[in-house]
Amino acid sequence: MVNASASPAVTTNKKTLWKVIGASSLGTLIEWYDFYIFGSLAIVISTKFFPPDNPTAAFLSTLATFAAGFVVRPFGALFFGRLGDIIGRKYTFMVTLLLMGLATCAIGLVPGYETIGFAAPIIVLVLRLLQGLALGGEYGGAATYVAEHSEPHKRGFRTSWIQTTATFGLFISLAVIMLTKSSMSAEAFDDWGWRVPFLISSVMVVVSYFIRRNMDESPLFKKAKNEGKTSTNPLRESFGKKYNFKFVLLALFGATMGQGVIWYTGQFYALSFLQSVCKVDFDQTNFIIGCALLAGTGFFVFFGWLSDKIGRKPIMLAGMLLAVLTYRPIYDRMYRLTDVEAKQELMEQRRTVGQTLVKVYNDGSTATVVSQGDAVTQTVKVGQRAFFFLALLVFIQVLYVTMVYGPIAAFLVEMFPVHIRYTSMSLPYHIGNGIFGGLLPAVATYLVTKAQAANMAQQASGALPYDKPYLEGLWYPIIIASVSFIIGLLYIKNKNQDVQ
Repeated sequence: MVNASASPAVTTNKKTLWKVIGASSLGTLIEWYDFYIFGSLAIVISTKFFPPDNPTAAFLSTLATFAAGFVVRPFGALFFGRLGDIIGRKYTFMVTLLLMGLATCAIGLVPGYETIGFAAPIIVLVLRLLQGLALGGEYGGAATYVAEHSEPHKRGFRTSWIQTTATFGLFISLAVIMLTKSSMSAEAFDDWGWRVPFLISSVMVVVSYFIRRNMDESPLFKKAKNEGKTSTNPLRESFGKKYNFKFVLLALFGATMGQGVIWYTGQFYALSFLQSVCKVDFDQTNFIIGCALLAGTGFFVFFGWLSDKIGRKPIMLAGMLLAVLTYRPIYDRMYRLTDVEAKQELMEQRRTVGQTLVKVYNDGSTATVVSQGDAVTQTVKVGQRAFFFLALLVFIQVLYVTMVYGPIAAFLVEMFPVHIRYTSMSLPYHIGNGIFGGLLPAVATYLVTKAQAANMAQQASGALPYDKPYLEGLWYPIIIASVSFIIGLLYIKNKNQDVQ
């Protein structure tokens, strides 16, 4: 890691420090809420902004649009990181908050495909790109801001509160969606109610803006600025100097790349897998993910605190290794818990209403089969026992997320000096999470879809090219996390350093 002379002790009192953590976390939580609403409503959005004649292609297009917001996050990191190292942390992430809020609210106002045709997905894509740019600037600013107010020996614990905001943002997005859906008829939600969660963000953004406006600048940045030690060209110093660029690459390939795919597997791919592969009911899927997130979120703080005691490296690498070794068994079990073909149907309880057939199974699960012309769709509601085990399996994945993500902010802050910290830490974080992690739902779903299509084509001859096609998407996070684990094990030092 970068060596530097010891920096002055942080003098922020505890009362002010908790205000800093609270205000920073609230704003970051709202940004994550805004960013996640799109993914949480991917199934619904695919029917609104894309041609309805091919539902699978529409869903994949929605996931690709969702992923586009992640792809541009590194550009937001460069642009806003540079501003943050020149102008200051506070004002920069106030701008990112407003940009995110405006883009999210605008998505809720875009007319659907039936109204404006192909202009709808194009406008949504542009707004999604603006969301990605805003998020690219937000995280580095918030993490740096909190770290530079914190005591060196408690930096993992203090910054871990920022880490909880991503999961809480997803949890709140799911909660708002479910509350909105339950407050109106299914027809109203499908018609216009799905827009409400996007529009609600405007209120939260205004509240957070006024809270952040009254915050002071980071004491370490103010000191560097008063002494004339801020960077005039943070991009060149971060990436143009071989010594610092080496640490940027190490942070990316030895930590954030693996952390990113584990984060998005344990939260977003679990959601996508249950809905699109296992065909579990939309509301029930959200309840399963929500229960797991709520139960696991406190472990971000625990592992952040533990990293202050034993170091960041062993915790993050342990999370990666556990995920690599257990993902396939976990997802195989999730699939089997929802596979009604392997359950015993109670034929006497089968009922038909119009074009809808409802099947009931011996474990309390139900399958609703709807026929519309040649199209047949099936939605599964699992029984109580299966629900519990699905929530437990997702919770285990969330634990892996907390292990790799809880200490990451402190780890990145400690790698780079104050005058280029915002820029240097933001880029590897957002490449690792935005590109390697953000592409995961689309890539994994595509791999599963391709494997299942290949199996169907081979059924006549009985030669199946894939043993368990529904697990093919997991090769992406397993390979990426394995590479990151090896690089981190060999080249990252297990040493927490003072703020530089």
